[in-house]
Amino acid sequence: MSQPAFPVTPSSGLGMRPGSLPRPAAKQHVLVITLLALTLPAHAQTSRDSAEYSLRVAAKKTLNNSTIDGKAGFSDYKNYPTRTLATLQGYAPAAVKLSRYGGRLDRRTKATGFFRVEKIGGRWWAVDPEGYYFLHNAPNDVQPGRSARTQQALQEKYGDRAGWMAATRKLLQANGFNGTGAWSATPDIQAENARTDQPLAYTINLDFMSKYGEKRGGTYVQPGHKGYPNDVIFAFDPGFEEFAEQHARQLAQYKKDKNLFGYFSDNELPLLRKNLDGYLRLPPAEPGYQAAQKWAAERGITLATITDQNRQDFLAYVAERYFSIVVRALKKYDPNHLYLGCRFHGAQRYYPELLRVAGKYLDVVSINYYNNWTPEKTWVRDWETLTTKPFLVTEWYVKGEDAPGLANTAGAGWVVKTQADRGLFYQNFTLGLLESKNCVGWHWFKYQDNDPTLVGAEPSNTNANKGIVDNYLNPYQPLLDKMRELNSQMYHLADFFDQR
Repeated sequence: MSQPAFPVTPSSGLGMRPGSLPRPAAKQHVLVITLLALTLPAHAQTSRDSAEYSLRVAAKKTLNNSTIDGKAGFSDYKNYPTRTLATLQGYAPAAVKLSRYGGRLDRRTKATGFFRVEKIGGRWWAVDPEGYYFLHNAPNDVQPGRSARTQQALQEKYGDRAGWMAATRKLLQANGFNGTGAWSATPDIQAENARTDQPLAYTINLDFMSKYGEKRGGTYVQPGHKGYPNDVIFAFDPGFEEFAEQHARQLAQYKKDKNLFGYFSDNELPLLRKNLDGYLRLPPAEPGYQAAQKWAAERGITLATITDQNRQDFLAYVAERYFSIVVRALKKYDPNHLYLGCRFHGAQRYYPELLRVAGKYLDVVSINYYNNWTPEKTWVRDWETLTTKPFLVTEWYVKGEDAPGLANTAGAGWVVKTQADRGLFYQNFTLGLLESKNCVGWHWFKYQDNDPTLVGAEPSNTNANKGIVDNYLNPYQPLLDKMRELNSQMYHLADFFDQR
């Protein structure tokens, strides 16, 4: 005779059946069972993670990156737990046939003739113009460098830019990429798309605020993105709204292009919790000062009495102003394509007040995701909770020490020892994105390495191994091998994580 799972003490208590548990004991045993039910899945998860993150890759961080005063350097190497396709427990690779846009032919929903996003069965998907489920997978800055050696290599290898673009489209698609990210060669891509039945899904950065700043005056160059006075944007300038309306008129030329994935309005704007302080320190004649002073006065706030909550509330106010102006102009001239945001960076991804406002206006939240070896499970969940929208990782990369002639002090990415290690990082990071169920794509920064021979390069792009090709347009094959291995499985991996 089998024994009960827990010892049962007979009781002669009134109203109890022989062999039944006294009520206090029953409650205790229910509690134990409940705790076990909660503990066992967590234990299984921990055990699985230990097995899957069994690989260790040595990496170091760049310190004082992009400085030109000799202070840039590196941390010590440290081994980071890394998950790859080879360590993924219970995964069996499988082929998925692709649509002409790179979507998956085995899953289809409503087609609108343009890219869009939809949450289906608990997972966010992009949807291609024909209705097939899609993830946008692209390198940024797909264009040949301007240095003499790169231009010579282009001529020798491809003859002209059209030849380069045709070969580059084939290179990207052969390695599982289906599009291009920001700052890519839009006219070349459009021309190549017109010649092929397998187009690249491209994106455009419109630079609403930075272009207005150039026209208005007051912006300046700094590593990675445009600088603004006191780190505050010109959202309250009366002229910005008028500029946005005029600037958006150019979108009419893209309105009917099925190959356009979507638009970025800017890159890495200083939407920060210190904005209220910054606006209140502008000259009194500035519209930004006047708007901030009015907002503060209505709440009885001065520079001396500002609280952290005031700062968060005002950041939401600035974001509301910026996004509402931009989206109104953008959707007026092109209602067909996705608004992908302004590429949040740094601590912005941890600001609930900013994310909530963004979710009101964006179709997809774009995040330049640096300084994490593996995506943060809590935040990749909370981004969707806060915004009710999917996210797109629009910058991330790792640099290899084995790339000749590159000091790797420019830019914020990690540094590893080899190109193969770069590929392992790629797999580790993308697996975390796919596991989240809220990510509709990722854009690697970038197509080509920084070129130290190029005079006048932007400060964060002077000497680093960021590319999938070098400055002679030669592919980094060990990196691409690992990228292709992951990219070819991204749809099947999504299904795998959905079934866990």
